[in-house]
Amino acid sequence: MTAKTLAVVDLGSNSFRLEIGRIEGDQIYRQDTWRETLRFGAGLDRNGRIKPAAMTLALACLARFRERLSGVHPSAVRAVATNAFRVASNAREFLPKAERALGCPIDVISGHEEARLIYLGVAHELPPSDAPRLVVDIGGGSTEFIIGRGLEPDRLESLTLGCVSTTQRFFPDGIVSASAFDAAETAARVEIEAIAGDFGAGHWKDAYASSGTAAALAEILEQNGFSAGGITPVGLARLRHRLVRARDPTRLKLNALKPERVPVLAGGLAIMSAAVTELDIERIDPVGGALRLGVLYDLFGRTIDRDARQLTVERFLDRYRVERGHAGRVAALATALFARAAPNAGPEQLQMLHWAGLLHEIGMSVSHIGFHKHGAYILQHADMPGFSAGEQARLALLVYGCRGGLAKVRAALRDPLVRVEIAALRAAVVFCHARTEVSLPRVALKTRGGVAIRVSQRWLAAHPLTAYLLERERAQWHAVEST
Repeated sequence: MTAKTLAVVDLGSNSFRLEIGRIEGDQIYRQDTWRETLRFGAGLDRNGRIKPAAMTLALACLARFRERLSGVHPSAVRAVATNAFRVASNAREFLPKAERALGCPIDVISGHEEARLIYLGVAHELPPSDAPRLVVDIGGGSTEFIIGRGLEPDRLESLTLGCVSTTQRFFPDGIVSASAFDAAETAARVEIEAIAGDFGAGHWKDAYASSGTAAALAEILEQNGFSAGGITPVGLARLRHRLVRARDPTRLKLNALKPERVPVLAGGLAIMSAAVTELDIERIDPVGGALRLGVLYDLFGRTIDRDARQLTVERFLDRYRVERGHAGRVAALATALFARAAPNAGPEQLQMLHWAGLLHEIGMSVSHIGFHKHGAYILQHADMPGFSAGEQARLALLVYGCRGGLAKVRAALRDPLVRVEIAALRAAVVFCHARTEVSLPRVALKTRGGVAIRVSQRWLAAHPLTAYLLERERAQWHAVEST
């Protein structure tokens, strides 16, 4: 049954946001929005670690979000974290605390996945069109560039340029001199120049900018007469002149300039100016949607069997020329064994194990020797639209542990659920070793007090190779459990 209410929590480098949407037919209507400007990306020390003060503010904010989410079913909530969590060296230490405060898992998404979700949200806000569109999203710690048609992105890029990080780097004392602004804009142009060949004016018809930075710039330009409409090079130049002349952004007297936008105005303006110059944009229009709406639609798709992750798995099966019949048998047996051994596991765990079974041999495209190692590397590092970094890591772990010694995944086996998943997948690989349809007996998997696989002795006598492989599997589990 499809949930009627969905919620997304966006942990950005500039702001933490909570958005709740109501499903009506195949559309999502925003019901409630909560935003807190924490400038979390500015809360990293020189070593890239999240400072205790930033942690305290973030946890308090997430606790407030948790209270608002109390009426939404956990399966209808998705929390995503972006650049600040991608770059923070102690993010893994902080995430469990953040998840406890929020009351749900937090997915740290890659830059490309962030770009995909941004485009999905923007595309739902724009009229249907097959013409190529450019979308630029300036966030607190990264800027995403996307070209797409309709609801599908064609090109995705994420650069580590953000209004918070750029302001910190070039305007640390809050003063905006002409030389500092020129340096900030030049640094941004250098980064954008590297992608200009793929994202320049010849590749799209219309240009749009999402995010709070774009909305703020457009409103300032229009309400102060710097631009007749949208964001233009002339309008940006006029705003730059006023900003440099004032030197201190807090002294600016401009219509539509909100207090919370003042501290990061210079950084956002420098990046936008660099983008319109390098990509030869004559006008870029602000548009709503962006990441949060994209996450809501992606989450909605998962509830009605339009899961982007399934499409990614299908593409990987084709790209790495996986033998689908064999992969399907392994996946089916692994999930069946897991479901019986862990009856309280949720559908998400079953789905992840099924995908791991389907993808367990993608490393064969590199070499049949150690294919599970190659497969794990691919799953850990490839762009996988729809999957969070945590989900990719989970798939990589399962594939890594699907054969060979177990010492390499010893730490992960302390988690009872992971233990059952790996045991089920390894057993499925063994029983399906012949790579043909086999009439299997009743197989029982037990993982309490040691891993045990129970199967008819008569069947084993008729299948001596499988019996040998199972005995070797028993020895592997005995070795890891006795040390």
